[in-house]
Amino acid sequence: MNVQLQSVTNQSTPDRVQFLQRSLDRLQRRIDRLQPQSNRYSWLRALVFGVGVALSALMLYTLGPWYFWGGLLVTLLLFGATVYLHRQVETALQQTINLQGIKRTQLARIALDWTGIPAARFDLPHYDHPFEADLDLVGPRSLHRLLDSTVTQQGSQHLRDWLTGAPPTVAALAARQTLVRELMPRSHFRNKLQLYGHLLMKGNDAWSAARLLAWLQPHTPSQTLRGWVIGLSVLALINAVLFGLYYWNILGSLWQVTLGVYALFYFWHSRTLSHTFEEAKTLEADIGRLSGIFGHLERYGYQDAPALGLLCAPFVTGAQRPSRYLRRISRIVAATGVQGNPVLALLLNALLPWGLFFAWQLAEWKRAVAADLPRWLAVWYELEAVSALAGYAWLNPQTTFPQFADAEAATPLTPVFAGTGIGHPLLVAAHKVRNDYTIDHLGEVAILTGSNMSGKSTFLKALGVNLALAYAGSVVDAQTFTTRRFRLFTCIKVSDSVTDGISYFYAEVQRLKALLDALEAAEALPLFFAVDEIFRGTNNRERLIGSRAYIRALAGQNGVGLISTHDLELIKLEEEVAGVTNYHFRDDIVAGLMDFDYRLRRGPSPTTNALRIMALEGLPIE
Repeated sequence: MNVQLQSVTNQSTPDRVQFLQRSLDRLQRRIDRLQPQSNRYSWLRALVFGVGVALSALMLYTLGPWYFWGGLLVTLLLFGATVYLHRQVETALQQTINLQGIKRTQLARIALDWTGIPAARFDLPHYDHPFEADLDLVGPRSLHRLLDSTVTQQGSQHLRDWLTGAPPTVAALAARQTLVRELMPRSHFRNKLQLYGHLLMKGNDAWSAARLLAWLQPHTPSQTLRGWVIGLSVLALINAVLFGLYYWNILGSLWQVTLGVYALFYFWHSRTLSHTFEEAKTLEADIGRLSGIFGHLERYGYQDAPALGLLCAPFVTGAQRPSRYLRRISRIVAATGVQGNPVLALLLNALLPWGLFFAWQLAEWKRAVAADLPRWLAVWYELEAVSALAGYAWLNPQTTFPQFADAEAATPLTPVFAGTGIGHPLLVAAHKVRNDYTIDHLGEVAILTGSNMSGKSTFLKALGVNLALAYAGSVVDAQTFTTRRFRLFTCIKVSDSVTDGISYFYAEVQRLKALLDALEAAEALPLFFAVDEIFRGTNNRERLIGSRAYIRALAGQNGVGLISTHDLELIKLEEEVAGVTNYHFRDDIVAGLMDFDYRLRRGPSPTTNALRIMALEGLPIE
């Protein structure tokens, strides 16, 4: 099975930059128009209130109390209308400012301006992971930070899991690519999803639903509250009947006894009532902030995006839509609002179990939402992660969707990996050199030689990072990219550990042993490995002996990989071991300076530069 190869767009990166700059200019003009309006409404609110109260007081002394109350009513109505209009302008202004920030961040992502990209959600990678740390997938200047436009912790974690996890099936990758394709041109949809999400955030801290989901767990069973509401409603009716009989002199003051019983039972639930109002307000605030996102997903038309529509189906099909629950919580909050007025609350609760009734309604609402909210949130988290991939694809038109070859459908002549114009996504365009690379068969090992700073490590990382992007369902930084599904394992950023008493060499040995174990494991997927400067932590003689034995152990196994080295003696393995091939990067001296073209070439390196670098820097050499 093959996934159709397709370039993401026929536009260029400068086109994207110009488009975003024009958008920023339009947004700034709107801010310049809205800010004075907001200032004028601030003065108008104070003027309406002050003048209205003053005129009402004047009418009290000149025309009488009826005119005073009429003037006060008109003042309150005008003041309320002014406040409403002011809020509309303030909301539009804040949304415009937030959208401007989103556009600026997008420009920073294109330029790899890390100062303009939100801080990394995950500061440190897992160094024991097979490739997360080596490929700079997580951390301060990482691929995850470059892509991560999510506002939730769970959405950000989804994106990390996709970049660092095992490759899903070809069908699952095709489905995720379809979502990315549908979302990529829908920048307005993606921007609004991010814009509404910012309402939930505090600064750059990701939002988590953990507190909201904890609140939705019922503290008092709704069936228990329902029984008390029914019982107290019957008792309230008895109170009313007995009071009526007392009022018409038919019966004595028996109503005082039943009212006392009613009050006693009501007092028994005073703690429940005291929490109902505050809890309802808190839930409305959190759910209200989610309403922008959920409402956006409910209202959007998915006619031309069937995969996106299928993902968002819980928001647009059936009766259990978020808007239905939001209307209900608004009614509960409005009804429980009387708890803030002690006199009105006492009167209403004396006549009927008002507070307890809405406490029961709130418990019922929580029970219903607790069943559906996790489903809505799961869709939102996945949508955020896919939107991050789509945003990266839209901002980088030079990228392309990878093609995945099904192992069962492959022929002996089908390469297991082939890429043209492969670049590193974390390098700016001005410093990026692209290379072509092909691996024909499983079991092949490439020995990569070349001078210091010639580009060996960058090339190894470019291959690994693009494979991680491909298996996440994203576009890759290449002109064409066809690959089998591989497990990834790298040995690039090995470090010693003072606290654990582990030397650099021993840490490298442990890492290389783990790589060999992964290669020899009985796994269906083959391994793609990359080793940078093999056995650099030991002396030349033992490094050469160990490297030769290790490369022989890797060749012919269920995997493919590359090993960079300075030991030119290793290039002889191409003649001794089937499947071993030599590649190199070269350098030249131009006007007394080192010059690198960073181009991958077939064969062993013809030059070395360590002594020349020492000489150029003024160190003594023999």
